[in-house]
Amino acid sequence: MDATDIQNLRQDYKASSLHEADTHANPVKQFETWFNEAVKAEIHEPNAMTLATSTHDGRPSARVVLLKGFDEKGFIFYTNYLSRKGKEIAKNPHAALVFFWGDLERQVRIEGTIEKLSKEQSEAYFHSRPVGSQIGAVASPQSQEIADRDVLEKKWQQLETEYEGKEIPKPAYWGGYVLKPQLVEFWQGRSSRLHDRILYKKADKNNWKKVRLAP
Repeated sequence: MDATDIQNLRQDYKASSLHEADTHANPVKQFETWFNEAVKAEIHEPNAMTLATSTHDGRPSARVVLLKGFDEKGFIFYTNYLSRKGKEIAKNPHAALVFFWGDLERQVRIEGTIEKLSKEQSEAYFHSRPVGSQIGAVASPQSQEIADRDVLEKKWQQLETEYEGKEIPKPAYWGGYVLKPQLVEFWQGRSSRLHDRILYKKADKNNWKKVRLAP
């Protein structure tokens, strides 16, 4: 496919609309509504989200991770604290999330600050995971250079034997984060690129200001 073919890729969005009167006063409640609709629509991995972090001097990086819970406090995910994203979060807690549910022609952007979850909460989730995933978290030195895949395979097999019939301890370098939102934007695709964009901005501890943005 050449450049001309790429620039001519386009789709007119007509699935739905988004009006201020039809949205919740609280963006977390609005997110819950849309998330449940994404699950009902059988979107593939509706909890997949792009997480953007950056270094202390503003060099960004992004990757897709999985949402593992949300409430009024924020949006939860788990990872290796020594990974690239973990190191960046440690030095710059400001981050952003993006959900894209293409079949519904919807996108949600969330900006805020990230904090670690408690050790107890991280351990509870770690032990709820499939055993293979627990072993994988221990076996993988995430984001570090390795010689080849055999390094991972051999470490995984070693740990599988070592912990057979035993509880696998959560590594100290693995756990959860919560992104506490300060800005949430809901985007609904509309015809002729006149998309609906409803933005929530944190006004104070308990209240949000809701505005419409031009597409």
